[in-house]
This record gives sequence, structure tokens and C-alpha cells, in this order.
Amino acid sequence: MNEMQLLTWARGTGLNIAIGLFILGMLWRLIEIYTLGRKQDLAPARSVAGASGWHTIVRRSLPPHGMLKRSPVSYIGGYIFHIGLFIVVFLFAPHIKLAESLVGLSWPGLPSQVIDAVAVVTLATMLLVLFDRINNPVKRYLSSFGDYAAWALTFLPLLTGFLAVKHLLLPYTTMLALHILSVELLLVALPFTKLIHVFTLFASRWYNGDISGKRGVPA
Repeated sequence: MNEMQLLTWARGTGLNIAIGLFILGMLWRLIEIYTLGRKQDLAPARSVAGASGWHTIVRRSLPPHGMLKRSPVSYIGGYIFHIGLFIVVFLFAPHIKLAESLVGLSWPGLPSQVIDAVAVVTLATMLLVLFDRINNPVKRYLSSFGDYAAWALTFLPLLTGFLAVKHLLLPYTTMLALHILSVELLLVALPFTKLIHVFTLFASRWYNGDISGKRGVPA
């Protein structure tokens, strides 16, 4: 298979397979999660200011007191690369065109120069976060293969996409094919790795906060 055939397969059959597996995987995981249910709480609900699902979402989205100073890379780096990923994925013109071709939705994008700058900052921040994880004994001990796999699955599409746009390292056709394949790998793996938090993060925080709030305990 030459590079053009690889690109054609990645854009067509490969993308269809990846989207299909992603949808099936997400449906399976979400059904699995939301059908767990919970026992009926027979205790009367309490009302305490600041104790609810919505308060927990806000509170857990901010660094706990003193932690920003103790672990700035984890918190600041985390915010930067998540915001950067959002910008690159959803505000890059070719990505918007792809979304329009798939689901018929379109929205304004950012200039390519802005996307380039955000991509570089995001890549650098992700490398810094990885270095901090490896260099910190506690974080390294607590990290599993799944943590590093999630990092790599997120990093590769960003890296290959940047290299493709800038025509670096490999011929454009080859690099674009690798970029698309890396995105497809991410889609297939997302429902079955820690990356599923993209869809469950706020729901789980609300759930925990709602349970604690009914007991009168801020979570």
C-alpha cells in the first residue's frame, strides 16, 4: 500500500470503522455506567449552603487551597493543555470542515497562525506535564500504564497534525495519513481508557456532589 492508498483508506474505510467502534464503545460504557443505579436513600435530605452537585462541579474544577503552589505543573499545565486541545480540535478550520461534512454543523474558526501557536504551547505543556509525572517520585509511583497510554494517545494526533500542516519530517501525504490514523486510534481507545473522562467527568462530579449534598456534606 503506497502513501496515497494509505491516506485514502484512512479517510474512508478507516474513519468509518473508527467512528463505528467509538459509538458502539461509548454506548456500551455509558449504558454500563448509568444502569448501575443506587440504593434508595431513606434518610431525609438536608439542605446546606454549598452542598450540591453543581457546587461540587465548580469546586472540583478549581485547585484545592494550597495545591496550586505545591503542584503548579499539574494544575496550571493541566488547564493549559486541556484548553489548548479544545481550541485546536474545535476551532481549526479543516476540523470544522470535517465536522460539517459528517454532521452538517459549522462554526467560525481561528486564524491558522493562532492555531499554530496554541498547538506549540499545548505540545510543550504536555511534555512538561509528562516530565513532571516521571520526575516526581509520588506521581511516578501512582502512575500506571493507562496513564501513559492516555497521554500518548492524546499527544500523537496533536504532534502529527502539526507536522502535517507544517510539511515537516515526512511527505505531507504520509504525515496526514498518520495524523488521521492516530485520531482514529484515539477514537477507538477512548471508551476503554481513562480518556472516557471527557464524557463522564462533570456527570460523576455532579453525582458525588448530589449524594453528599443530600447528606449535608459539601463534596
